[in-house]
Amino acid sequence: MARDELAGDEAARPEPAPLFALGILYTALLAYLVQVSVNLSVLPLATTSIVLGIVCFVAICCCQLVHALPQAKQVRRRYGRVTLTVQALLTYLPILVFGAIWGAAGGFLAASGLMLLEGLWAWVWYAGVVLSMAGVAVAFQLRPVEVVYVAVSTLLSGLMMYGLSRLVTLVVELHRARGQLARLAVAQERLRFARDLHDLLGYSLSAITLKSEVAIRLVHNNPGRAVDELTSVLGISRQALSDVRAVARGYRDMSLAGEAESARGMLEAADIVVETRIECADLPGVVDTTLATVLREAVTNMLRHSKVERCRIEVNEAGPDIRLRIVNDGVPERQRQRARVVGQLPMPRAAGEEGGSGLGNLETRLAAIGGTLTAGVQPDGTFQVVALVPLAQQTDLRSVS
Repeated sequence: MARDELAGDEAARPEPAPLFALGILYTALLAYLVQVSVNLSVLPLATTSIVLGIVCFVAICCCQLVHALPQAKQVRRRYGRVTLTVQALLTYLPILVFGAIWGAAGGFLAASGLMLLEGLWAWVWYAGVVLSMAGVAVAFQLRPVEVVYVAVSTLLSGLMMYGLSRLVTLVVELHRARGQLARLAVAQERLRFARDLHDLLGYSLSAITLKSEVAIRLVHNNPGRAVDELTSVLGISRQALSDVRAVARGYRDMSLAGEAESARGMLEAADIVVETRIECADLPGVVDTTLATVLREAVTNMLRHSKVERCRIEVNEAGPDIRLRIVNDGVPERQRQRARVVGQLPMPRAAGEEGGSGLGNLETRLAAIGGTLTAGVQPDGTFQVVALVPLAQQTDLRSVS
């Protein structure tokens, strides 16, 4: 709980800009401040006026940071027009005192317009600031080459400040995206682990339960067979342990033929009549594993939710698709009644299992390889699960996650 609360606090805390990008922006602002301070110091002005000019430029830099830093997003959203107006006043009014040399502040104002305004208006603002600074140079009767210098200087400094500000924003967004991708990868791995545990252990635990019940019934009348069933339980338990380790390592290759043979043996041990018919060539690994998982989950649900006496497992090629079909009887009367009212039903769940995820897991696995899953009560009262996988789409697939 403490770890979750700490994670929540970190998520709520504003994320600082990466130091390198932020350091470049601060260095550029400091360099401009030094440049303006040197330019003001050579003017024949009183010290008070020079200090006032430096204070004004510091205020411009503060406005620039408000417009640039990702942490100030809420301030920009609420007071962006106010800070832009203040910066415009600090850009143009000091010109009356310091003359054309104050034109260095124009680039900052142009960059702020690009950051705060949208679309065409941002570039209209930018061009207007550049032209206004050229107009200031003309008003103070500077030479044509100096007018051009002021205009180009404003143009370049505006683009530079805008680029540095966007650099900080993009780096922060990149770091946030990397964090989100890491969290997504963790969430996907947790989902995979939970899904595989459900698919693998659900079958094994159902088999252990079934065989243990058979052994209990036989322990007095047929001790030899009871020992055989308990030996089988031991083997299934070891396989379940192996499955858990396989899930933890991330690989879960399974064989449909092997799974069908295992299901047949387990069901026959419970005195269930089983008919298996596998009519297909060797399957690609991804299809083999996915269909074996579907078969395992279908048998697990069959044992949990039906009083099954007969079961049929078929695998064949249906045109360009490979089809797995599992049919069983013993569907509860309540389920058959609902089927007559609403038609096909999803795979039934036992009481208290509203949050079960078996069918959803299988649909996810099949969808990953272009397959489909249908399951429901048939008109004859049996329950049918059909998985279809197009073999033509499997050439580029390696595995199912």
